[in-house]
Amino acid sequence: MKSRFRRMGGAVVMAFIWAVVWAPLGVLTGVIVDPSGAMDEMWLAIGAYPGFLCGAVFCAVVGIAEGGRAIDALALSRAGAWGALSGLLVGVFPFLVGTVNTAYPLWLWGVATIAPVTALSSASAVVSALVARMAKKRAIGDASGDIA
Repeated sequence: MKSRFRRMGGAVVMAFIWAVVWAPLGVLTGVIVDPSGAMDEMWLAIGAYPGFLCGAVFCAVVGIAEGGRAIDALALSRAGAWGALSGLLVGVFPFLVGTVNTAYPLWLWGVATIAPVTALSSASAVVSALVARMAKKRAIGDASGDIA
């Protein structure tokens, strides 16, 4: 039971880290889309919310699909694939629950939102796996140094 709570806590921490990393991308989107600042949008949140959701979904997908294997034990290609799947799920979700009310065609909104979220999620998953590997190596190195 303690392990389950530890994993859930790790998933929440990872989701928050992804949100913090993705937040500046939302601000960059705001600079590109609305350079004059006329739109009343919270660009920081536009980057952070999908980042948090993709991080949480990624942890859930890995937990289910990999049978409890740690992220540092995943091959980078598998981590990228599970990250892409989580990005695809999060990117498609708004189109499943709502309608786009705009003059632009639906396929354009799909390309403009689903593709970047999927790519960012895949890249974030690979980086997360690399960071987990480095942290594990460092912990093993620190532990072996204490013994000698």
